[in-house]
Amino acid sequence: MREEETDLLVERIKEITSEFDAFLEGVIEEHVDRKKGTSGGGDGDDEEKDFVDILLEIQNHKDASFVLDRDTVKALILDVFTGGTDSTYATLEWELSLLLRNPHAMKKLQEEVRKVANGKPKITEDDLDQMPYLKAVVKETFRMHMPLPLLVPRESTRDVKLMGYNIAAGTQVLINAWAVGRDPSLWDNPEEFRPERFLDSSVDYRGLHFELTPFGSGRRKCPGIQFAMSVNELVIASLVHKFDFGLPDAQKVEDLDMSETTGITIHKKLPLLVVATPYN
Repeated sequence: MREEETDLLVERIKEITSEFDAFLEGVIEEHVDRKKGTSGGGDGDDEEKDFVDILLEIQNHKDASFVLDRDTVKALILDVFTGGTDSTYATLEWELSLLLRNPHAMKKLQEEVRKVANGKPKITEDDLDQMPYLKAVVKETFRMHMPLPLLVPRESTRDVKLMGYNIAAGTQVLINAWAVGRDPSLWDNPEEFRPERFLDSSVDYRGLHFELTPFGSGRRKCPGIQFAMSVNELVIASLVHKFDFGLPDAQKVEDLDMSETTGITIHKKLPLLVVATPYN
């Protein structure tokens, strides 16, 4: 990279960092001001607390056994914000792409969602438990396009021999969950999008079945599984409830580009563009 390109990149990094810092400062100040405005409200204020409020309470607690400075609070907010948006957005885009590529699956999902909705103006969380095919679509999307392909790094706590390899204690271990989801020894026709494979299967995504671990497993698995799944299922159900989808410019579904990017989170290489037609 040339020196001028490096300088531009550094300036861009500084600019984005400054924008994020200003945003996070605003979030913190908003919570501080709200707390001042509700001080003296008694125990009823507990119902209004969110993640930022709790961090600020810990920061101001005199008996805390550790120091939680301003930058650490902002780092934690940013970590939760990015962790709760990027992977969810990527999964939703893959779900819609796979459904468009497989019109029979799209039709089956729409029929299920619209039957459960039964004329209601919108889908609610209470409706989701009545949608087994929706849950199968989400699982199959996780299998084929794992949001975090290498999961969170682990470290071996003791010497172990695995599949002929000697792994010393202290070795950093990366789990290729993407490859596991495409392993033909675990899945029939792994390159085929077939949600039906999960309809009569006990395999779940909560970390107990190692062939499908989009949220990891063990003590370091994602703590926001339930929240992420509720958002994911509710959004995709609401979309197919209200709209029919097609590709622009008479593009054929079989020509839809499904290339992946490389990175911590796997996105479509080319953003998905669709035509949404309200369903009557």
